[in-house]
Amino acid sequence: MEDRRDPDPAPPARRPGALVLRLARENPEWGYCRIHGELAGLGVKVAASTVWEILKASGIDPAPRRTGLAWSQFLRSQAEAILACDFFTAGLPGGTRAHVLAVMEHATRRIRILGVTLHPTGEWTAQQARNLLMDLGEQTQRVTFMIRDRGSNFTDIFDAVLAGAGIRTVLCNVRTPRMNGIAERWIGGCRRELLDPRPGLEPAPSAADPARLREPP
Repeated sequence: MEDRRDPDPAPPARRPGALVLRLARENPEWGYCRIHGELAGLGVKVAASTVWEILKASGIDPAPRRTGLAWSQFLRSQAEAILACDFFTAGLPGGTRAHVLAVMEHATRRIRILGVTLHPTGEWTAQQARNLLMDLGEQTQRVTFMIRDRGSNFTDIFDAVLAGAGIRTVLCNVRTPRMNGIAERWIGGCRRELLDPRPGLEPAPSAADPARLREPP
C-alpha cells in the first residue's frame, strides 16, 4: 500500500519553503541573502542557494531591486520622529549586575534612563514604556518610530503600549547592531567613561580639592 504520510513532519508554517515565501511577501524589499540571514536568526537551517531556488520557483525575484531609502537616509530624514532604546548592564557592589533601560532621542541625542532593575521582565519593560509616554507628554505627538532589538525583555505588550500612542516599533535585524548604532555608541561611551570597573583609577579633580587642580599653561 502506498504510504501517503507527509514526508515532512514539520508544521506547514515552520517548513523552510513556507517561511521563505512568507518573509518574501511581508518584506518585498528583502533579497534572498537577507531572508537567509533572518531564517538563521530564527534557528531555521537552510542554505542560501535553497532560498534562492524557492523564490525563483515561486516566480519571485530572488534579488529585488531596492527602491526605498537606505537605512542611513531614513535615520537622517526622520531624526525628529525617532527614539531608540536598549538595555545595558552596570556593576553594583558585591558583583551584582543591574540592567539599565535607556532611550535616546535621535534628533537631540537626549538620553532618558527609564529604569534600573535586577530582573528586566517583560512586564517591567512594558511599564517603562508607559512611564516614557507620561514623561514625553505632548512631545509624544512628534514621535513616530521606536528602534529596538529583538531581545526577550521586549514583549508584544511593550510594542502595544507604544502603538497606542501612534509609535511604530522598528526591529533591528539579527546580528546587525549598526541599525541601532547611535544608541549603541552612547552606551559604549557610558561604559568606558562612567562605568569602568578597573581598580586604581584616580578620580577626576574637583573644586572641593583645589590643590589637585593643574595650573593652566
